[in-house]
Amino acid sequence: MELVLEILVDALKDTGKLLPFLFLTYLALEALEHKAGDRAKQAISKAGNAGPAIGAVLGVFPQCGFSAAAATFYAGRVITLGTLFAIFLSTSDEMLPILIAQQADIAVILKILGAKLLIGMVMGFLVDGATRILKRRNSSAHEAGEHSIHILCEQDKCDCHKGQGGILKSSLKHTLQVTLFIFLITLALNAIIAFVGEDMLVNFLSANPALSIFASALVGLIPNCGASVVITQLYLEGALSSGALIAGLLVSAGVGLLVLFRANRRLRENLALLAGLYATGVLWGLLIAALGIVF
Repeated sequence: MELVLEILVDALKDTGKLLPFLFLTYLALEALEHKAGDRAKQAISKAGNAGPAIGAVLGVFPQCGFSAAAATFYAGRVITLGTLFAIFLSTSDEMLPILIAQQADIAVILKILGAKLLIGMVMGFLVDGATRILKRRNSSAHEAGEHSIHILCEQDKCDCHKGQGGILKSSLKHTLQVTLFIFLITLALNAIIAFVGEDMLVNFLSANPALSIFASALVGLIPNCGASVVITQLYLEGALSSGALIAGLLVSAGVGLLVLFRANRRLRENLALLAGLYATGVLWGLLIAALGIVF
C-alpha cells in the first residue's frame, strides 16, 4: 500500500510541474489567435526559417516543460516540424541538474550541451528542408499558424473559438485535459519502473557495450524525466560511453512526446517523428563512438 501511495505521489509531482508551462502555452496560443493580430502572425512567419536555431538554443535549458510547450505549438502549427525536432533533440530535461549535482567538470557539461545544441540545430534545418522539398506541409508559418488554436479547440470540443468564457477559461480547459492524460501515462510508467525495478533498467543499458547505443536511445524514448536521470547517472559511473550518452539524451524529450501524441491527432506523423528521433539518436551515437569522441 505504501508503494502504491508513493507511485501516486510521484506521478502527481511530475505532472504538477508541467501545469504552469502548459497553461502559459495555451494562454499564448489563445492570445495569438484572439488578440495579437496580424503583426504577431507576421513576426512568427518571419522567424519560421530560423526556428530550428532558436528552438535548439531554448531547448538546452533544463526543463521538460519547454518540450511540452513546443509539442503544443507544433500541434497548432505555430512552429515547424524542424523546429520541434530541434527542440526535442536539444532539450536537456534532467541531465543538467544531475551533472551539476554530481560536480561534473564544467568542460564536460559544456561539451555535452554544445553537442546536443549543434545536433538539434543541424537536424532541425535538415528536417525543415526535406519537408519543404517534399511539400508535406504548408510553405509558410503564417499559413500554418493562422488556424492553430482552432485545430486544438475542435479536437478538444471546448467551443472556446466561439468566444464562450474568454481565453482564460478555454486555456484552463485545454490545460486540464492534457494534464489528465499526462498524469495517467506517468502513473503507469512509474508503476512499471517501481514493480519491474530500476536495477533491471540499469542492467539492460550496461550489459552489452556494443548494443548500449541502441539500448540507451530506446530507454531515452521513455516519456518520463527519469530516463535522462538514469542515462546521465550511468555515464557518470562509467557504465555508458559518450556515444551511448548522446544517443540516449538526444531522444530524451521528456513528457514532450506525451503532449505531442495527445495534442497532435496525426498518429502516422507522430510515429514517424518518434522513429526519426530514435534513428537520429542512434546514428549520432554511433558516429561519436566511431570517431572516438570522449566528453
